[in-house]
Amino acid sequence: MSTSTAPLPERIGPYRILDVLGEGGMGIVYEADETGPVRRRVALKVIRAGFATREVIARFDAERQALALMDHAGIAKVLAAGATEQGLPYVVMELVRGMPLTTYCDTHRLTVPQRVDLFIQVCQAVQHAHQKGVIHRDLKPSNILVVEEDGEPRPKIIDFGIAKAVGGRLTENTLITHAGVALGTAAYMSPEQAEGTGLDVDTRADIYSLGVVLYELLVGKLPMDPEAMGYHAFLAGLASREWQVPLPSVRFAGLEYEKTTIAHLRRTDPERLLRDIAGDLGWIVLHAMEPDRARRYPTANALVLDLQRSRMDEPIAARPPSAAYRVGKFVRRHRAGVAAASLAFVALLVSTILATVGLVRARRAEERARIEALAALSVTDFVVQLFGVFDPEQLRTTAPVAEITARQLLDRGAERAREELADQPEQRGRILYTIGRAYLSLGRYPDALNQLRESARAREALLAPDAPELLDTYLAQGQAHRFLREWPQADSLFKRVLQARVAANGVGSIATVAPIGELATLRWRQGELAAAESLFREAMRVNEAAPQPNESRLARDLMGLGIVYFSQQRLSDAEPLMKRALEIRERILEPNHLEIASVSNNLGAVYYLMQRYDEALVHYDRTRSIYERTLPPDHPNLGSVFNNVGETQWRLGRLAEAEALLRRALAIKELRLAGTDPSMATTLHALGGVMRARGDTRSAEAYLRRALAIRAEAFPIGNANLIESVTALADLLRATGRGSEAAAIERRYLTESSRGAGA
Repeated sequence: MSTSTAPLPERIGPYRILDVLGEGGMGIVYEADETGPVRRRVALKVIRAGFATREVIARFDAERQALALMDHAGIAKVLAAGATEQGLPYVVMELVRGMPLTTYCDTHRLTVPQRVDLFIQVCQAVQHAHQKGVIHRDLKPSNILVVEEDGEPRPKIIDFGIAKAVGGRLTENTLITHAGVALGTAAYMSPEQAEGTGLDVDTRADIYSLGVVLYELLVGKLPMDPEAMGYHAFLAGLASREWQVPLPSVRFAGLEYEKTTIAHLRRTDPERLLRDIAGDLGWIVLHAMEPDRARRYPTANALVLDLQRSRMDEPIAARPPSAAYRVGKFVRRHRAGVAAASLAFVALLVSTILATVGLVRARRAEERARIEALAALSVTDFVVQLFGVFDPEQLRTTAPVAEITARQLLDRGAERAREELADQPEQRGRILYTIGRAYLSLGRYPDALNQLRESARAREALLAPDAPELLDTYLAQGQAHRFLREWPQADSLFKRVLQARVAANGVGSIATVAPIGELATLRWRQGELAAAESLFREAMRVNEAAPQPNESRLARDLMGLGIVYFSQQRLSDAEPLMKRALEIRERILEPNHLEIASVSNNLGAVYYLMQRYDEALVHYDRTRSIYERTLPPDHPNLGSVFNNVGETQWRLGRLAEAEALLRRALAIKELRLAGTDPSMATTLHALGGVMRARGDTRSAEAYLRRALAIRAEAFPIGNANLIESVTALADLLRATGRGSEAAAIERRYLTESSRGAGA
């Protein structure tokens, strides 16, 4: 009901006014009925009479333009705009009948994990706004309303009333921010907003506000209360950046009589809640609320990824580096793996010693044996020192060390190899090759390429051009180039290895199988399917004719040929190849090996195209389970499998699950891949289909257009992926009454003449 004393206007434009939803300093929001051709209940925001200054009109216009840029399920949509008979501008928005975020969570007694799930959705909507070049600058629970759709809570961000364009002016009017005037709500405001200049506020201001919102969701209290301190004193202290925000656990522990009530609203007890917020979540909140914005999360996606790492018991970026913490995380996630790694490390040392002894006997040269022994000892010492952080004695006596994650350990190893092995090129080449291969497995392709290039330079100075170690380095270097879509460099390296191995071992030698298989994969990536098929067949023929076939390589090439058939829609030919590859890998590898995941994923894709969606989901879920246990949470392969599971759920009609998975896939890909990577288009295309199925044609069109732009750049006329994007977008346009626009898109992207004309 209305709380305003002013009489309600009967109508504003084609809208019949029903009630006042809310009032702010610059305007009033009414509930209204649209009485035009489209009949619906809307929210109508209009500037107050007497408040229509040039500055307020500019800010209001900025809100209208900002909202028009947004196209996300988590942001209230703009439906129309106009002006009253008195010339006051208004904007018509989607009517969001929801509760403020904190109110909804408390009313429904959501647990801490459930609150974090809702908060992640909010972050994803904020990320969308930032990608559109818009900062909200007033994120708070009352501007994040939660509605229920299909029985599931969905947050929607409202009120971009003081939004600021990142990339330029949103409106022809000038949006003025007076020096010394802070825009926003004090309790959720960032230090740079509190300064009041408004001249250097960027997206990280919203990250700070998100941190405050998360703090309140967890603790039930604000980190600092401006009402208790006084508004001006609060802003002055915030702008000074001298305050130390208490950890959520410390704030909660300091509450006396409210702990039980707050815990009850989270379906737990005070002791359990204190434990829940005392760990990673507390550090994540403080990282988002860093007074120095250069030390905050750089994006909302980065905040989401840390929350997901915490949930998966992965080390988080926000945690202050602590050896015991990193080791504890690693051991909890990989109890069996730690034991296996210890055994493998002992085996490495033993094999190193045995290899040295073998070389001594074989060469019967004491000097050479001494050199080899010293080399082996040098590498062994290097590895022992690198992993020495796991030594309990070091943990008790050494100051905080580098984070023990796979990437940090590799970074540390690469740096030490350059510094400590500068005068030992053989050992440096060996270590950097191993580190480069490890980076490849983590999906860190630029890092891998850097290490492999350096390894190659070290080995080139010592070894003959056809030395096996040098050729292995070139092969891995070519793989890195291929992942980075640097086709000519990859092609040159693979051919160089093949020619050298043919010269050394002869045509048909098993030594040629690997470079032939890598060239086949490259041809498939380039879309040259006939050449890829021929090369995969040749690799398999040579391998199977050898006295001792390389089963691991055979499984890889079987899968590669299956993928070629898959790309040609020869699904009945692809299926048995994938099954055979999976059988080999299940026989020779551990159950959770990544290579089992990759072939299971591809077999799932075959079943997906066969429309055997339940079977596809079994293989995709198996892949997802392995990846989530073994890969970092932002690995590109995880993005791909989330995409695959999401697409399958879409086909099974589970639209809410599909959308959530596809958005998670997109977040990873946007973080880890180039914006023009065709894999990005795959997820965007699927999201477009899901949003259309959910009735959100505006979002669907935006996703499909973005997918088409990527594919048009990546693929030639006639490519199946490009045709898929054109067909989907044209079909949507025709369904919304824009047949001529659909025909123009088809002419532009499906005919050789238009491409040749530079369309």
